[in-house]
Amino acid sequence: MAPDAPLAKEAGPSKMRLRTILAIPLATLTAFAIHYLISKNQPAAETKLYSLFLATAFLSALLANGLQWLWALPRRWLTHISPIIAATILLLALWDLITTGFHLLPLPYFPGPAAVLQSLTNDRQLLLESAGNSLLLLFSGYAIGVVIALVTGICIGWFNQARYWGMPLLKVVGPIPATAWIPLAMVLAPSPRFSAIGLIALAVWFPVTMLTASGISNTRASYLDVARTLGANPAYLIFRVAIPAAMPSIFIGLFMGLGASFLTLIVAETVGVKSGLGWYVSWAQGWAEYGKVYAALVIMAAFFSTIMTLLFKVRDRVLVWQKGVIKW
Repeated sequence: MAPDAPLAKEAGPSKMRLRTILAIPLATLTAFAIHYLISKNQPAAETKLYSLFLATAFLSALLANGLQWLWALPRRWLTHISPIIAATILLLALWDLITTGFHLLPLPYFPGPAAVLQSLTNDRQLLLESAGNSLLLLFSGYAIGVVIALVTGICIGWFNQARYWGMPLLKVVGPIPATAWIPLAMVLAPSPRFSAIGLIALAVWFPVTMLTASGISNTRASYLDVARTLGANPAYLIFRVAIPAAMPSIFIGLFMGLGASFLTLIVAETVGVKSGLGWYVSWAQGWAEYGKVYAALVIMAAFFSTIMTLLFKVRDRVLVWQKGVIKW
């Protein structure tokens, strides 16, 4: 029995490697075959562009599979990401089959992936400009909201007087959605852009303030007692003891604020700002160009998921001491 153990151990990785190598190419070939069979009634430009997209995915998978034999980094990355990419391509094939093939969903509200890709390519310049405007609004409002929230959260969590006056304000103003203030913001702000930034900052302010105050106020008394025994002054207690201890709660507030800021951004652009992805979606819907609507949603997903991933990376770097203590 013992000599057979190494063989079984080697068979596992080989089988997993074979799955990694074949997952994306097989999924791509499946999607291409489905599209080829059902795309006869589609415009030639859409069919050609979507076929080119699938061919690029197929060749990229073959290239990545070749690199993994020479470089360990692509091997680890492909082992992790190949099932996700293959599942995504198969979902595109299923989408193509439901919309273009069987017409189970009504047009023009549910175009196929080829039509969405065509819209994404045709309007790429306007989409990039809209994405740039949205990111500028998002970062401006998010940064302002985080700075104000950290200051108010630290004050409420540390100082009893600030907590006495600040907590009622949080309980009254905080639960109101930031989008509910849009009519008032459009009247008070000098321009729709400033009103959008203010609304995003307000959406971020409540969760970050609440969780920062909670983290500061729940700092272990033993940490503070030890620091005081060693002669720490109030500033040291706040910035070197309480804030580091509250960082896990602060990052939860940052993630919640980021999600709220996405929602507020799109709604504010839809009703006020005449630029950005929210405005683009509203404009495309007005012309019944639903392929463009889905193209904007793809851009939103790409940008917003990237921002969320970057925040996760920052969290992992700042809270590296939590590994092994708290399950991530």
